[in-house]
Amino acid sequence: MAKATLSHDTLPAFFTPPSYPEGRSSPATRGMMCGSFDRSPNFPDEARQLKPFQQSLSDGLMNTESTLSTFVASDGDNVAIQDWPLDPGKTLRGVVVLVHGLGEHAGRYDHVARQLNNWGFAVRGYDQYGHGESGGPRGGLPTDNRLLDDLADVIDSTRARMDAKTPLILLGHSLGGLVAGRFVALAIRPVEALVMSSPALDPGLNAVQKLLVAVLPKIAPNLRVGNGLDPSLISHDPAVVAAYRADKLVHDRISGRLARFIAEGGPATVALAATWKLPTLLMYAGADKLVNPAGSRAFAAAAPKLVVSSRCFETLYHEIFNELQPAPVFAELKKWLDARF
Repeated sequence: MAKATLSHDTLPAFFTPPSYPEGRSSPATRGMMCGSFDRSPNFPDEARQLKPFQQSLSDGLMNTESTLSTFVASDGDNVAIQDWPLDPGKTLRGVVVLVHGLGEHAGRYDHVARQLNNWGFAVRGYDQYGHGESGGPRGGLPTDNRLLDDLADVIDSTRARMDAKTPLILLGHSLGGLVAGRFVALAIRPVEALVMSSPALDPGLNAVQKLLVAVLPKIAPNLRVGNGLDPSLISHDPAVVAAYRADKLVHDRISGRLARFIAEGGPATVALAATWKLPTLLMYAGADKLVNPAGSRAFAAAAPKLVVSSRCFETLYHEIFNELQPAPVFAELKKWLDARF
């Protein structure tokens, strides 16, 4: 498979060359859980290339490889961006912006993005603050709204390179589902549709955890501790669990401020479900032990049925796109997208 060179000369205006803290790698060395793209540190720099997202939309660049780049957020921190353009000659149906979950990174959604490519959707993912190859301490959160601000920056930069008639769809998983849902609930930027996968609408905190979330952000909002997530519960697929454990870009940190964002943001989003106006697909795992599926059930029960479609996959674990038999999940997503775009 042909590879290409890392060249910032070809980047659109909103991209800038990355600046990485000591000990961090460039996006070109990102490890992938899925797919055959070699992003190991031993792969020669001259054999990589960043293709601009603008060209991927207008010129239909081949999607034999995803493309990596960095842009600077409004506060000056680097945000690692990953794009999956369409095959040449494919009609662009829309652009999907992927928002990943707690402790992981956008590269873990390579297989999801490529399936969306096959259906005619260009895909852009990014590493959230304190995750993957974006800036910030692992699991940190400098301000309450930082994750929402970054998503707004990503959408603004993406819209600037899109045709005005092209729909933009948000797809968020777990923490990313909460971020995307909160973003829509607060009407921060207009988007055409939302997909939430096992969103953290109810983190399932016990009494002690609720007390810590109430107190810790007030006295030590930047203190980072273990997030308590058990990797064996992300999927029934042992290969997925092993890859997650081995992924050097995955971490287990969470700050008091980030924990409060999750604990307060989920219920606040559910509270607005009855007034929901954006076409939304909610898919969640009935056997989820990492977030409480009751949050998704409550959202689905309160939301207008003509606006929000919901599907519970009763036997699946948290990462529904990474289960042993993900075909029904992808089929549900395709059916919903086909009905609207």
